[in-house]
Amino acid sequence: MHRIAVVAVPPVTTFDLSIPELVLGAVDVVDGVAGYRVRVCTAEPGAVVGTGSLDIVVPHGLDAMDDADTVIVTGTGARADADPRILAALRTAAAAGKRVASICTGAFVLAQAGLLDGRAATTYWTMTEEFRRRFPAVDLRPDVLYVEDGPILTSAGLSAGIDLCLHLIRTDYGAATANIVARLVVAAPVRPGGQAQFIESPLPPESGVSLADTRAWALARLDEPLTLADLAAHANTSVRTLTRRFHAETSLSPLQWLLHQRVDRARELLETTDLSMELVAHHSGVGTTDSLRKHLVRRTGLTPSGYRAAFTRIPAGTGEVPGMSRAFHALPVDAKSPTQSS
Repeated sequence: MHRIAVVAVPPVTTFDLSIPELVLGAVDVVDGVAGYRVRVCTAEPGAVVGTGSLDIVVPHGLDAMDDADTVIVTGTGARADADPRILAALRTAAAAGKRVASICTGAFVLAQAGLLDGRAATTYWTMTEEFRRRFPAVDLRPDVLYVEDGPILTSAGLSAGIDLCLHLIRTDYGAATANIVARLVVAAPVRPGGQAQFIESPLPPESGVSLADTRAWALARLDEPLTLADLAAHANTSVRTLTRRFHAETSLSPLQWLLHQRVDRARELLETTDLSMELVAHHSGVGTTDSLRKHLVRRTGLTPSGYRAAFTRIPAGTGEVPGMSRAFHALPVDAKSPTQSS
């Protein structure tokens, strides 16, 4: 079991504080065994003031961080003068090699502890100028959902914390488990990034629902040669209108969106099956093994075989993840992955 310490820094953003337990707590890896134990802690256990009308009772002190594998600092309304005990505990955790993460304005606390100096990081976009002014030594990335730089992870505000937690699940337990949890918490599938020193999510959040049915339809046909005309016909609109609405809702063109989804499906197949590279390319819709290699290297910095060696979650020759074979088969019968049209 992976142990998580969630640090509440008063005044606590209550939404952010609830995310790790709700998302990570949904992980059921094998035979009903929980994947994470989540404990919330603070410098002074007891009632903690929230940013809204709610007060929260936090039962644990900072010693909960001692045996944690990961420490997560959630959003706070106090972006300066964090409790020195919390800053010291975070430095100790980082020095011990623990994974340290923040959600939203929790990045201000990590920065005060000196953990972000020289690193890539992000925070809630409305706080960008303040953050840059106060912490010039941090390489701030204001336009991404989350960033991973070595053992330090930071996310943007509010729902981006869900993306961060899904990324942690993918890292710890694989794409199949992460996507199961995404469905359980009614969130978008994992928004993955590259496997380089830091990870930026390449998929912006969707902001519209008018083409949601068409996107779901395409996701169930990723291995088919979908064209703009196919998507427009399903949406009962013209190609020009489809393209305009698609970009408004996803910030991507329809074919860019399809390519992202196909590469993501290829990554999941590489992690959770022992299919040949030809079959991975086919079922993910990227076409050929050369195309699979090109797009995966561009996205992750790894070849397909290198990615599988680094991130596979299956014993050789079995073809599926023990206890998690439902992950791929839980998709609609013909849901494999959208194909790239040219």
